Amino acid sequence: MSLKPFFSLLFTGLVTVATAQSIITKNTSRSKSVDSPSLAIDTMAFKIQRWNFHGQSTCIVQGDRGFPSKYSGPNSLINTGEVRETVTANLFAGAKLWQGAEAHMDFLIWQGFGLTQTFGIEAFPNGDAYKLGTTNPNFTFARLFIRQTISLGGEQELVLDGPLTLAGKQDISRLTFTIGRLSPLDICDNNTYAHDQHNQFMNWAMMGNLTWDYGQNTIGYTTGVAVELNQKKWALRYGFFQMPREKNGFTGDDQFLTWPHRGAYGPFLKSWAMMMELERRYNVNSHPVVIRFLTWLDEANFASYKIATALLLANPPNPNIGSGAGVTIPDAARAFRHKYGFGLNWEQELSKSASLFSRLGWTDGHNETWTFSDADWSVSLGLTIKGNEWYRPHDAFGFAYIVSGASNDNQQFLKAGGTDMLSGDGNLDYDPEKVMEAYYDFQIMKRFHFTLDYQFVTNPAFNRDRGPVSIFGTRLHWEF
Repeated sequence: MSLKPFFSLLFTGLVTVATAQSIITKNTSRSKSVDSPSLAIDTMAFKIQRWNFHGQSTCIVQGDRGFPSKYSGPNSLINTGEVRETVTANLFAGAKLWQGAEAHMDFLIWQGFGLTQTFGIEAFPNGDAYKLGTTNPNFTFARLFIRQTISLGGEQELVLDGPLTLAGKQDISRLTFTIGRLSPLDICDNNTYAHDQHNQFMNWAMMGNLTWDYGQNTIGYTTGVAVELNQKKWALRYGFFQMPREKNGFTGDDQFLTWPHRGAYGPFLKSWAMMMELERRYNVNSHPVVIRFLTWLDEANFASYKIATALLLANPPNPNIGSGAGVTIPDAARAFRHKYGFGLNWEQELSKSASLFSRLGWTDGHNETWTFSDADWSVSLGLTIKGNEWYRPHDAFGFAYIVSGASNDNQQFLKAGGTDMLSGDGNLDYDPEKVMEAYYDFQIMKRFHFTLDYQFVTNPAFNRDRGPVSIFGTRLHWEF
C-alpha cells in the first residue's frame, strides 16, 4: 500500500486551508489552548464566532516482532510479526444558524489497516484502525448535525473555539438538543485525559468504555438525537442512536454520506442504542474532579452466545481457516434481543501537570457484540503528566493499564470455536486480557506533534495460549 500520493495531496490541501484561516482569523475569534479545566481564560482576547473551520491529519505506524502461540484461528492476531499504518484526515466546519443554534460538519478521509486487519486484541492498540480498513482512501461525512442550546438564565461561561464548537458565551444552566450524524462518544463518556487517539493514548479503551456496544457504523458514527441538561455542578445526558442493520456494518445514511457508497437501513424500532449519563463535578483542594455514571440499553439482531455455542458444538467450524478471516456467528442463533450495561468514568487533577483517570465497565454478556469490542467487563487506570516540570509545557507523558474479560457464556462460545467482533482463536484457555500503554508526545512545531508509543499485551483476546506481545508505535499529528 503506497501512501505517498495521499500524503502529498493531503498536505498541500491542508496547508492551503490553514494559510487561508490564518489570514481570516485576524478579524475573527482566536483559538485558545486549554491545558486543564481550571485554566483561566483571557476574556480580553475573546471574540464571538459566527463560523469557523479546523483540520487535522494523523499517521500512526504500529508493529510487533511476533510472539509465542500454541495455535491461531480466524480472528487471531498474526503471531509472526507485522507492521501496519493508518492515515486519517478531518476537515471541520461550523456555522451559527440562529439564536442558540449551530451546524457542524466533519469530512473524514481514512486509509490503511490495523494489525491483522483489526482482529485479535480487545483493547485494540490503534484508535484510528477502523474495523473496515482500506487500501485506497475512503471518504465520509462523519459528522453532520445541528445543536440547539436553550438558555435557562443565570451565570454564564465562555465556550472556546474548537472543531465542534463556536467561540461564544452560554448560560451554565442550559438545555441542549443535538440531532444528526455524530458519535455517541461526542455526548457521553468524555474524559479530559483519555478520549482522543490523535493526541493522547492510542488504545481503544482510552477512547471510551470498552464494554459499551454503542450505536455506530464500522468507523464510529451514526444518526441520532441527544438531550443534555447542564447545571453548575452536574449534568444529565440522554441519547438515542441508530444501529447498523448488519453486525459491524454501515448504516443507511452511508448510502449517501460515504464513498464508496454502502450500507442499509435496519428496522428503526428494533435496531437502536440508548444511553444515559449523570455527571458530577467538584473540586478537591482547588483541583477539578469529575465522575460520570453511564448506563445503556441496545436492541439489534443479536446472536445468543448459548444458542451459537450449541450450534458450533453440533457442527464444528473449519479449524484450518487462517488469521484475519473474520468468520461470523451462525445466523440461526440470531433474533432481536436486548443487551444492557453500566460504566463509571473518573478523572482527577492532582496538580497543574499531573492527572489521574479511570474507567470501569460491565455488560450482561449473554449476546454477541454488534459494533465495538467483545469485552464484557473492563477496568482501566491511567496517569498523564505534562512537560512543565522539564520545561516542555506542550509535551505529555501517559501511562495506562487495562484489564478486560469475557462472561461465562462468551468464554464457552469462544472455546467452541466461535468468532465475534475481534476475538476467535479457534479455542480458548481463558484468562483476562491485560494491556499496558505508555506514550510520550513531543511538540515538534506549534501545530506538529510526534509521539512514541509502546503497548504490552498479555492474553490477547482473553487467551493465555497466545502472547504476550509487544507493540511499538509512532504517531505524527498536525492540526489547525
